[in-house]
Amino acid sequence: MADHDQKRACFLSAAANSDCAPVPGNNTKAENASASSRFRDEIVGLLPELRAFSRFLSHDRVRADDLVQEAVMRALASRAQFDPSTNLKAWTFTILRNLFYEQGRRRKREQAVLEQYGSGTRMNASPDADSYQVSDLDSMLWQLSPLLREALMLVGAQEMSYDEAAVICGVAVGTMKARVSRARAALIAIRDCAVKDN
Repeated sequence: MADHDQKRACFLSAAANSDCAPVPGNNTKAENASASSRFRDEIVGLLPELRAFSRFLSHDRVRADDLVQEAVMRALASRAQFDPSTNLKAWTFTILRNLFYEQGRRRKREQAVLEQYGSGTRMNASPDADSYQVSDLDSMLWQLSPLLREALMLVGAQEMSYDEAAVICGVAVGTMKARVSRARAALIAIRDCAVKDN
């Protein structure tokens, strides 16, 4: 009984008395709540970068916002799978990227079904080539292949290391370096070609 009273007294006066050791088991819920709160706060801190990356992937502001929302929901639901010793930014970017490709595959299947049932119009109209402007970096980026554009966005715009970008894309670091190099060379070629045409 005395041991119980001592633990209770320590617990009640923990704020005032630093000599009392914490009671085992009582801090577990508080620690979990604190870790959960930190995890949410860190994800909220990544929202602007997630939004920017999703806008470059989807090229549609509304779809990008939906993509970020779904990626954050999946990240929060999968919190137990996250290893705190790894990079949260890379982990959430991987979720976002995988979700983007998953939705793309789903849209392709839906499009095939619609075409099969007689829909003669295409949902994805190609952009008008005459609207190209040399000064518009966004337009030049969309001239790149998706793999090169993605690599350049992760390393260039998101300022990730080659290692982090390689983890997100599921490729070797050397492959990521090669993609970024090819993307930069392709951008220069696109710019030079447009300057010659004008």
